[in-house]
Amino acid sequence: MEACLLLDLIHIRTVLLEQYDLTPSAELADEMQDIYARMDRVVTPPDFAIHAPYIKAINALKKERNAVILGHNYMTPEIYHGVSDFVGDSLQLAMKASDVEADVIVQAGVHFMAETSKILSPEKIVLMPDMAAGCSLAESITADGIEEMRAKYPGAPVVSYVNTTAEVKAASDICCTSSNAVQIVNALDAETVIMTPDQYLAQNVANESHKTVVYWPGSCIVHEQYTAQDLRNFREWNPGTKLIAHPECTPDVVAEADFSGSTSGILKYVTETKPEKAMLITECSMASNIADELPEVEFVGPCNMCPYMKKITLEKILYALHTMEGQVEVDPVVAEKARHAVQAMIDMSRKLGL
Repeated sequence: MEACLLLDLIHIRTVLLEQYDLTPSAELADEMQDIYARMDRVVTPPDFAIHAPYIKAINALKKERNAVILGHNYMTPEIYHGVSDFVGDSLQLAMKASDVEADVIVQAGVHFMAETSKILSPEKIVLMPDMAAGCSLAESITADGIEEMRAKYPGAPVVSYVNTTAEVKAASDICCTSSNAVQIVNALDAETVIMTPDQYLAQNVANESHKTVVYWPGSCIVHEQYTAQDLRNFREWNPGTKLIAHPECTPDVVAEADFSGSTSGILKYVTETKPEKAMLITECSMASNIADELPEVEFVGPCNMCPYMKKITLEKILYALHTMEGQVEVDPVVAEKARHAVQAMIDMSRKLGL
């Protein structure tokens, strides 16, 4: 497997070097100071000199292809600030995918996000720079699992996290993200609601809802690693630091934190409160990507890194745009059913003013 990956990277680099000058360039980096200023707290000048030729090539190729890049908050800074046209959490990117004016969407995120973009914009070409960029949550449940839950709780609507495959979305009634899950569950006309596949998000929603929430036992490999004792230890070592947790963390971690919210909710909280020190209990790149926007806030560790998100690189994005390889397809029948669940989420979110 490693040998195949190595050969693939050799092929990618061979193709790119035949077409582009990707030599690290301090001179080019100096010419791109407007872009570098967005990330200079977390990316060193020598590293930006390495990134600059790729950023220049990608941004030029986007115009040629009439393409946009949708960058998730967990992308590395050179992708998030250097080449992404729109950034945000899963809900924000899903909404953007539904109305973006472009022929090509490059998904700088993980595979289920690319599927969601294709579901919402079937007429567009959706490129996934690395098909191996999956998601532990998406892989934890299948459409059969949905049917199993429906049989166990007859009549209960199924709310599936957007971190799921198209087949699972198609088997669900409505989707949700961590930013709108509580509101969507509360708005449904049912006393018992099935949530899949994140057990911790579901438990945290249940703690804020008057509904009975039952759930599938999936979890995120990044957020489940944190423990409440970790947070208590960090408070002792770093008194005064605001601890801010994502709701995919366990309920005891969320209870120990000063604030819990989605990636967009975390950004809003830190921007409005501007704590002197903050530790984000989520994926590593989140703090890196907002550090330059909030120089008055010191972001401190620890953090956990998503191995799937980090499969997306500038090199792979450039290769995808150059070759137009990695096109994501969704079976039209599945896509139509999945579109109903995703669109129901978007419509309800807009109705609720989220």
